[in-house]
Amino acid sequence: MESIQSGEARTSPLLHMKGITKRFPGVLALNNVDFELFPAEVCGLIGENGAGKSTLMRILAGIFPLDEGVVLFNSKPIEINSVQDSLALGVSVIHQELNLAPNLDIASNMFLGREPRKALGVVDRKALYAQASDLAARVGITAPLNTLVEKLSPGEQQLVEVAKALSADARILVLDEPTSSLTPTEAEKLFDVMRSLKASGVAMVYISHRLPEVEEMCDRCVVLRDGQRVGELAKGSITPGEMVRLMVGRDISRFFPEHGASHEAETVMSVEDFVYPGGTNPVSFDLHAGEILGLAGLIGAGRTELVRAIFGVERAIGGHILVNGHPLHVASPADAIRAGIGLVPEDRKELGVILEMGVLENITLPGIGAYRPPFMDRKREKQVAEEQVRALDVKTPSLGHDVQFLSGGNQQKVALGKWLSMNPRILILDEPTRGIDVGSKSEIYKIIRGLADKGVAVVLVSSELEEVIGLADRVLVMHEGSCTGILNREEISEENIMSLATGGTAR
Repeated sequence: MESIQSGEARTSPLLHMKGITKRFPGVLALNNVDFELFPAEVCGLIGENGAGKSTLMRILAGIFPLDEGVVLFNSKPIEINSVQDSLALGVSVIHQELNLAPNLDIASNMFLGREPRKALGVVDRKALYAQASDLAARVGITAPLNTLVEKLSPGEQQLVEVAKALSADARILVLDEPTSSLTPTEAEKLFDVMRSLKASGVAMVYISHRLPEVEEMCDRCVVLRDGQRVGELAKGSITPGEMVRLMVGRDISRFFPEHGASHEAETVMSVEDFVYPGGTNPVSFDLHAGEILGLAGLIGAGRTELVRAIFGVERAIGGHILVNGHPLHVASPADAIRAGIGLVPEDRKELGVILEMGVLENITLPGIGAYRPPFMDRKREKQVAEEQVRALDVKTPSLGHDVQFLSGGNQQKVALGKWLSMNPRILILDEPTRGIDVGSKSEIYKIIRGLADKGVAVVLVSSELEEVIGLADRVLVMHEGSCTGILNREEISEENIMSLATGGTAR
């Protein structure tokens, strides 16, 4: 095990999980893991998908029982046999998928199941709103407390989750990928709240694949790999390079693959004067065989809406699409699929895969018609699924294994494989690495570049500038529903992209 310590004197840990081991059928999820958390600190917990982070925190939350090890709280051994035991200790976990009731208002969500009550069990609404008002002020919620949660932005909902945790007198707050759906402004507001909570003595565990955030917010960082603790980084040593090295066990000197050869390739798709729902001006661009066209812009710029309309999920308002020089009328995704277009959507779990179905069924679903005239050709279906699992190196126990039990990176590979099984000429990827670890990202990048090298035309929608700059051959930049410019490879830079994304001009 590798450890980098600061040498800083510390008080006794508030929490000490010692020698934690957890087994599932056929899997050693955690192997003799130690984890400490000190009062009023933010400790990062990082690792690739499947490293054991969530399992460790679910043991702390009382969701999973431990098989071996001991948990100490204020140096005293304790047993956590249920979620209620964990809450009684002052542990609150804010999961990536928020646990709020959208049809209830802010105040009711803060105290759901723990509402102040009058005689005969009637909810004391006056006391409820008074207590909620104090919490709202503490975490910076400005919306009226009777606002339904479904009306709030993702950032506001995240703050309601924090207030909900504090209403239970949380001493330890676990934040799992808290900024994955937030704008930069909303994320910074959350960070301000975290700094305030730290100053008041709350200890926090911060889980994130966004390594610059870990560097900025964490006092210390514990790294897991393959169910084992492999290192600890003190504040001055928390850098993306060090974190990546410990997480994947090697230096990623070349995170992005080399660009393909620059050449004039055939135009496989032309989008002309295209007007989509929510767009403010017509969008026009060409897409060439073997190129990766980045689609950049701030959240709300209209990138996802544009590609959904091209694929037929939303009905276009005007304009034309030509595929291989022939007009394409897209009334539904079926029309786009027949033209050789595939779309991997940004919401993997809701739209990209069917979690309760196996790997085989997910991969072969888009082309199911090819396996069933007049009876299902199970042999061919299995062969196609095996080819994609092998080509994409999907880590799965079997083709029948439910996708919901795969890591995020492997779920994304399945979402890719279902379209690659159709041999598309045009592949649209909307946020293809959202919520997956750095090692899986590197694999996905190689797959994308490999597709382009084979002649597939790729449209890459991404909110990560590093990803766009590292992969794209050209970049189309959007601002408030309009295309503000298209950058050639030699023009691609963070400054030019951000200038166009905010309505300015490139240098």
